[in-house]
Amino acid sequence: MATYALFIWISLLCLASLCLCYGWIDINPIKYVNEELSKERPSTSLSRSSYGLALDTHAAIGSQDGLKKKDKIESLPGQPHGVEFDQYSGYVTVDPEAGRALFYYFVESPHNSSSKPLVLWLNGGPGCSSFGAGAMMELGPFRVNKDGKTLYQNEYAWNIDANIIFLESPAGVGFSYSNTTSDYNLSGDNRTAQDSYIFLINWLERFPEYKTREFFIAGESYAGHYIPQLAQVILHSDKYVNRTVINLRGIAMGNAYIDFETTIKGAVDFYWTHALMPDEIFHGLTSNCDFTIPNTSDKVCLDFVNQAANAVGNIYSYDIYAPLCNSSSKFHSASTFDPCSENYINSYLNTPQVQKALHANATSLPYPWESCRHFSLLVFLNFYFMHRNSGKINRLWGDKPLTVLPIIQELMVSGIRIWIYSGDTDGALPVTCSRYAINKLGILIKTTWYPWYSQGEVGGYAVGFQNLTFVTVRGAGHFVPSYQPARALILFSSFVNGKLPPPA
Repeated sequence: MATYALFIWISLLCLASLCLCYGWIDINPIKYVNEELSKERPSTSLSRSSYGLALDTHAAIGSQDGLKKKDKIESLPGQPHGVEFDQYSGYVTVDPEAGRALFYYFVESPHNSSSKPLVLWLNGGPGCSSFGAGAMMELGPFRVNKDGKTLYQNEYAWNIDANIIFLESPAGVGFSYSNTTSDYNLSGDNRTAQDSYIFLINWLERFPEYKTREFFIAGESYAGHYIPQLAQVILHSDKYVNRTVINLRGIAMGNAYIDFETTIKGAVDFYWTHALMPDEIFHGLTSNCDFTIPNTSDKVCLDFVNQAANAVGNIYSYDIYAPLCNSSSKFHSASTFDPCSENYINSYLNTPQVQKALHANATSLPYPWESCRHFSLLVFLNFYFMHRNSGKINRLWGDKPLTVLPIIQELMVSGIRIWIYSGDTDGALPVTCSRYAINKLGILIKTTWYPWYSQGEVGGYAVGFQNLTFVTVRGAGHFVPSYQPARALILFSSFVNGKLPPPA
């Protein structure tokens, strides 16, 4: 079945003739729409019933002797003085036979790390780096200066409150790799969850002091799939004898892709209510497009999709009020985030001395480090992309259920903490998508909607449901810790401590 309704979403996101998508890649998806609509897709690629993941009960744990010491980072090139925490990075093999290994970066808390929880951070894509985006641009301890050679400390780094692993997954993303080329053709939700789980149980053997620590998973975007799926695998695996028990206590998903129908409806409504499309196009979309299932039947709908994309113009969908990188405009968004940050990170992580310090690129990969290993949004839609001679993830993402709401419901029953949060200026996966998805669950409200505060101002809004918390971050785009670092840290601290954000 062709994934037609998703074209509506991406067409709106990519905003006419030029779009800056995740990884700062310029694309024009509109030209692909007509040719792609006529192509049939495997019915299993977008499944409404694939709620549970197959569990590999024979996940191997390899010897980790001496690897923690080997992974310790003495110092990163250009690192500022006064760093008071330990940091590690390296590879964990998740499939010895295929030679598939995932790269991680781990930072401990500078104060009382032995009593702080352990958090795994995942970025989405699918196919984007949790190290480059998550650690170096959002919530990690360092940011890269404009020279692309030196670092400065992030005063709102999340390792203030937790010890954090940033995992580049699946193989082919960032520095992660496989010695079996065909592995890159098999990427999908199931493989990603299984490999991430195998990574965790091996990593815990390498760092045994964290085996009983409270464990949380957090992330954003397509990690709205990764996170609940990995949590489900962990809970199911904990039932097996002679298996490492992971003390999973909660998950947090930011501006997340959770549910197909509510994502499309939420994006269309957001663009209209934020004056990014005229009334006649909005009414044309809502009258002629079926957001409930992918279909190819209505060419009138396609015409309104193209009109909507043309109406928006060239803006940055990850923060609809932010300037573009290298923009000559004097206008600035509410945040202080530099829209060219990705360029600085790319330069830094492709420096040989940096890779050596990180114990990265040990196999001399035949391509540079990239924030996303492909045109990530196009891969999600199974578009064709321009191949380069590198270990890119295949354009066909193998399996992606239409919704993960049933998994979230299962996790809610398990009793773990579940938070969904949204920056309210994100146009890629808008706050309306999250709210519509939560409404679909039909759960009771325990704490009514209220404003929460940061530094004497409204930081956002929160509502407590039964076994689920929803929080908005005011003035934040898709990368919440980048746009509103102080507010994001309050949100994170509240999450790991099991408290709602402060009402005053």
